[in-house]
Amino acid sequence: MVVPKNSKSSYEEDRRKRLEENKRRMEELNLSKLAEALHTPKPSPMKKAKPKVKRSLDVSAVRRSSRVADLPPRSYKEIPVEPMGRPRPRSYGYRRDLSNRVYADDEDRAYAIQRAEDLQAGLDQDIPSFVKPLLQSHVTGGFWLGLPVHFCKSHLPSRDTMVTLVDEKGEEFTAKYLALKTGLSGGWRGFSLEHGLVDGDALVFHLIKPATFKVYIISVKELAENNS
Repeated sequence: MVVPKNSKSSYEEDRRKRLEENKRRMEELNLSKLAEALHTPKPSPMKKAKPKVKRSLDVSAVRRSSRVADLPPRSYKEIPVEPMGRPRPRSYGYRRDLSNRVYADDEDRAYAIQRAEDLQAGLDQDIPSFVKPLLQSHVTGGFWLGLPVHFCKSHLPSRDTMVTLVDEKGEEFTAKYLALKTGLSGGWRGFSLEHGLVDGDALVFHLIKPATFKVYIISVKELAENNS
């Protein structure tokens, strides 16, 4: 079928008019700009991180006390680091030289205990008493003397108190009795040093009055010298 030339030109004319009309409408509706915006990538909303700048610490800028404000700032870089030495031992008010400890042998120790028990047997049996053999811990270091628990529960106060120790010469010494620990603490050291007590000695504690002991000393050193 042959299309007349007039019909073809008329079709082309109508098509051109429709395209122009559509273009005009799109411009009126701003659709072309919207379409362009949709196809154009938008930048990310995230803010660009600023590079970190390392700042050196200016020691001289630190606020200084008014007492040293007029002095030049001190440079701590010039101070060498000294190695840490051993800590100095604590001072307890007396020299704790335990290198010269003398230990009693078993034979002398047993003989001192036997002599103390013989002495106890000659005391008034109506007055409570007990024998206490001495060890190194009783006469050196901490100078702590534990007493028989049963004796303490039966004859000594149930609370901490000061007790009096009377030696064979009649001289009196005071010591702190700790009821919970059933032993003598403060003051026992003075009594021990005054009488030169050593490991192996045996004592007889005779409760002559409430919280007052008569103390008899059996010296293991004297026994050893007498037997030599």
